[in-house]
Amino acid sequence: MFQNNPLLTQLKKNMHAKTPRVEGIVKSTERGFGFLEIDIQKSYFIPPKNMKKVMHGDKIIALLKIEKDREIVEPEKLIEPFLNRFVGKIEKKDNRLFIIPDYPFLKHLIICQPNKNCINTFQNGDWAIAQLTKHKLKGHHIFYAELTEKITQEDDPLIPWSVTLARHNLDRKEPLIEENDLVLKEYYDRKDLTNLDFITIDNINTKDIDDAIFVDEKSNGEISLTVAIADPTAYIEHGSKLDIIASNRIFTNYLPGFNIPMLPRKLSEDICSLNPNKRRPVVACHMTILNDGSISDKIQFFLAWIKSKSKLSYDHVSDWIEKCGTWIPPTKSIEKQILILHRLCLLRMKWRKINAVLFKDSVEYRFHLSECGNVIDVIIEKRRIAHKIIEESMIIANISAANFLSKNIGFGIYNVHTGFDLVNAENAVSFLRNYNLNFSAKEITTLKGFCNLRRVLNILSNNYIDSRIRRFQSFGDFSTTPGPHFALGFSEYATWTSPIRKYSDMINHRLLKSIIKKEKPIKPSEDIKLKISEQRRRNRMAERDVSDWLYTILLQQKKYQNKIFNAEITDIARSGIRARLIENGANVFIPASFIHPIREELNFNQEVGQVFINDIIHYKISDLIQVKLSDIRLETRSIIAKPDFHN
Repeated sequence: MFQNNPLLTQLKKNMHAKTPRVEGIVKSTERGFGFLEIDIQKSYFIPPKNMKKVMHGDKIIALLKIEKDREIVEPEKLIEPFLNRFVGKIEKKDNRLFIIPDYPFLKHLIICQPNKNCINTFQNGDWAIAQLTKHKLKGHHIFYAELTEKITQEDDPLIPWSVTLARHNLDRKEPLIEENDLVLKEYYDRKDLTNLDFITIDNINTKDIDDAIFVDEKSNGEISLTVAIADPTAYIEHGSKLDIIASNRIFTNYLPGFNIPMLPRKLSEDICSLNPNKRRPVVACHMTILNDGSISDKIQFFLAWIKSKSKLSYDHVSDWIEKCGTWIPPTKSIEKQILILHRLCLLRMKWRKINAVLFKDSVEYRFHLSECGNVIDVIIEKRRIAHKIIEESMIIANISAANFLSKNIGFGIYNVHTGFDLVNAENAVSFLRNYNLNFSAKEITTLKGFCNLRRVLNILSNNYIDSRIRRFQSFGDFSTTPGPHFALGFSEYATWTSPIRKYSDMINHRLLKSIIKKEKPIKPSEDIKLKISEQRRRNRMAERDVSDWLYTILLQQKKYQNKIFNAEITDIARSGIRARLIENGANVFIPASFIHPIREELNFNQEVGQVFINDIIHYKISDLIQVKLSDIRLETRSIIAKPDFHN
């Protein structure tokens, strides 16, 4: 009697329409069930049977129901799949291909086949790029993917690099070169400076050398500084095939162990590189540093030929200045260059400490790899005096370029940093009052006031306060028009000193040349500015992901079992603490269950960066703690640690 009853059908439709719906992101767990995260405060349970219709990270609309007195959700509609283009590992079963996505919490074996344009054949353990083409919430009975490209095979020692670059859709090889790319395209008159004692200071193994410097001391104590920068735009015409490739890559991508260059290595490491005793075309800037450390207004940009007299290393120069080690400058004239550069560096650091923002000495961690890519160890590298000499020289050159561009054409690619917006300035001021530091929001939103705040914080040297204030600050960005860089403490800043490695610097080179040659400049588009920001973000993510992968490989070694590490807390998450091992820089996660057995008594306050147990503060960002490694998960590149309560 009820079959095909239109009234019953309508009743069901009405009931279905009245069922409340919620929208959110699927979060899966290792035990088969999941949650639909609506916002930072609210989530709903997804039973295992309903999780089979979705994947971790999917954005969906779901029906909100009551089951056994508990609110649950049933996925109804897919808004945006987490997987679209993705990388994964091939598993072959009974001559059928499956791919396991290379993401934490995604354990699905997805049926797959090469698409019609894919020429690769796939074996068990291969890594591949795939495209999800069928999803269960779109009416298909299975998840299905098409393989578009093989990345590499299971036994390749370079898997961490190849897979990470493929995931972020970044180039995995240097650009191809054509004979025409190696020919000088510009025949401008250039000043011959090949007789001057230009030197370069870099890491001992650097091949893409893009800056050389020459200094001279005047009788009144002022220092004249000439910075000569490699000139790849003399070989690469605007709009050429190689220029378009560089404009897509934007940067040389520096990863642990090796780099993927923006330009062909024949150009970046040979023809354009300022190698010793090689005549090279450059864009040069001549500046005068006054006795108080300030830069004279008399700045000259010009085209030149130079010949570097010596390639020096940071460590050798630092050793000699610090009177340790056995290295000595190869000639008296180079010794004189180093001595004047050292004086220039100290002058500028003193000036910046008073008038701008002086950086704190930082530590970098560098992987020591074998020739085939195996991790041997991690080396700690500190910024030494020779690093600071080059840094100060390049900062002077970049300030000068920004001023020169602004004065002559009013545009370029500028590095900008806006400090605090008004809301965050109020939050920062309120936070600082807790430590008897009295500033006004109006004050710290000016360049002068921001610099003053940074100087006070540098003197205070409290890492917790520093980390909270950084949380309120805006991020650095790029602009096609002049603007201040609060974090550096300058009214404008434009880099042009690394054109072999950065496309934005190539753009500024072309603009500087247009002013020098009195030609009409081409204003950079807003699109290129956004492209630079996006590519920088992707490169940084790739560097972090490769590092995380290498750390999980390194720390599996037996010598690290039961070892006690000193660590610094870097972040407070909703479910635990993130910390960095001071010995090697590895990031570890300490889950709530290792911190205190009763979850209800724990409060991870992300807003203030502190952990409370029964309302008493126990941990905060910047605290130094001791930890042991608990679990190293290679498949998710995560390192789980637990506090060592015995020390």
